[in-house]
Amino acid sequence: MEEYRIEHDTMGMVRVPASKYWGAQTERSRQNFRIGVGIETMPQEIIQAFAYLKKACAYANSRLLPERMTYEKLNIISTVCDEIISGELDDNFPLVVWQTGSGTQSNMNVNEVIANRGNKLAGDDLLHPNDDVNMSQSSNDTFPSAMYIAGVLAIQDNLIPAVKELAETFRKLEAKNTGIIKTGRTHLQDAAPLTFSQEISGWRTSLEADAEALSASLDFMNRLAIGGTAVGTGLNAPEGFDVAVCASLSELTGGEFVPAGNKFHALTSRSEIVFAHGAVKALAADMMKIANDIRWLASGPRCGLGEIFIPENEPGSSIMPGKVNPTQCEQVTMVAVQVMANDVAVGMAASQGNFELNVFMPVCAYNFLQSVRLLTESIISFNKNCASGIKANKDKMNDNLNRSLMLVTALNPVTGYENAAKVAKLAHEKNISLKEACLELGLLTAEKFEEVVRPEQMV
Repeated sequence: MEEYRIEHDTMGMVRVPASKYWGAQTERSRQNFRIGVGIETMPQEIIQAFAYLKKACAYANSRLLPERMTYEKLNIISTVCDEIISGELDDNFPLVVWQTGSGTQSNMNVNEVIANRGNKLAGDDLLHPNDDVNMSQSSNDTFPSAMYIAGVLAIQDNLIPAVKELAETFRKLEAKNTGIIKTGRTHLQDAAPLTFSQEISGWRTSLEADAEALSASLDFMNRLAIGGTAVGTGLNAPEGFDVAVCASLSELTGGEFVPAGNKFHALTSRSEIVFAHGAVKALAADMMKIANDIRWLASGPRCGLGEIFIPENEPGSSIMPGKVNPTQCEQVTMVAVQVMANDVAVGMAASQGNFELNVFMPVCAYNFLQSVRLLTESIISFNKNCASGIKANKDKMNDNLNRSLMLVTALNPVTGYENAAKVAKLAHEKNISLKEACLELGLLTAEKFEEVVRPEQMV
């Protein structure tokens, strides 16, 4: 049977599980918001970002308000924050996303855990969750700061490296497949030829552009609201607090955080996270395109395009023996759809700033971080289990190339567009080669046709 202890807040006494470090405000939220319990909890990235932020705030307060933030308090707060960052206290953060729109209860959850855990380590009532851990802060500036810290670190440390690794895989595939000519396709129809390396280079360059866009978005999302406190005025925060916090944060995380130039904007507007998620969505769109290209090119094995081989990872059917499906491509496209849907939620949440505060922040953070996490893991899986094992089916590529009617494009400078079109249409109508159609129409000799229509000179 679970044991309880009594905690209090300004509204009175509350029973709290004795084995947990949270306090009265966390428990009230836990009881009042039974929505998505155990499934849609506040993202761990937010909790870790809060720990970095609380540690940085304690450092800033120790420099600016040393009479209140003593070395002993600073040391204990730092120790507990490190425990949170390492995951040692994960089971002390039970609150769901679907709570107050300012994230106040999650801020207090972190404050209470740091205070109670810190007091246990100190063997004394050294820390108060509001007066010490939340010193010079408000939920209104800490939650948007934590969500931006979490977003920056997730993109910087996880997503961009995953994108670059996949781009490097494609770079190696380009080098490996130099000189292989295949038919191009536009509108899902045969088009002029290109090399397989050129096709792969399009995938690689899309990813490199996406990595650039993601990096650019961080230059906006690294501007933090901290120091604005309740409504942006900085009430109860010492002068220079925001600069000191951001300097400590940058040192602690490896990010490059700076104070937002206007705190009134920083508390109520979420334009930076919308911009950053736009870059995430652009990556999802490119991943959708790349995955679709690859599964189409690998379709078959006998009745599809069949121009490439991809790794066969698991059986594809419970009834059709021997069937193997492009499952890694499918997970990528499903993740891309989820990211695109999340973009709607992020944008709508960001539009709900009323006067001095946005009150849709938890759902905005939840969807943003889910997008980054899913895309990161999806790209890593796709790279490992599909892209790195792609091989060209040279025979099928060559066969399709030689049967393509769009080689006729090479005739344009010699016969003119309209005569070339006649050649293509006659060849298609009679199911004969372009050469045979050209001869039947009397447009070129066999020798001249061979001289003009040379795929290797069309790429």
